[in-house]
Amino acid sequence: MNISTEQRQRWISVLAKAPTEVLLKLSDSVVSDMQFELIREPEIGLTQVRARMGGKGDAFNMGDMTVTRCVVRSQGDSLGFSYVAGRNKAHALRAAQLDAMLQLSDFHQHLTDNVIEPLKQQASESQQVKQQATAATKVDFFTLVRGED
Repeated sequence: MNISTEQRQRWISVLAKAPTEVLLKLSDSVVSDMQFELIREPEIGLTQVRARMGGKGDAFNMGDMTVTRCVVRSQGDSLGFSYVAGRNKAHALRAAQLDAMLQLSDFHQHLTDNVIEPLKQQASESQQVKQQATAATKVDFFTLVRGED
């Protein structure tokens, strides 16, 4: 199976950003039948966040954040990786398991249709709700010019 780097980056991003409860619920039935070897158990650590003012300025160290990472090997001998913001070992493990399975042609289409697409849809709907809530608080400022009568 030929998977591009961009495709894999997209599904890893979707898995990492998904709500844990939804991710586990959507994938429990598929993952339960598969055996995985833990290469790197889910572990919590820190990473340094760098930022740029306005997206264009010089980079600066904004601060640290916790991340949980995990690496597994599937029965099909594919490696699955995950880095999840926060301290959620169950989420990191499941994301790594799904990454490994998505690389296998036997599971790819089923997981894409039943896990990745629903998660993308939910993220899109959540983003729209946030945008609507933000738009509702928008204030249009205007300048009054004082005329000399």
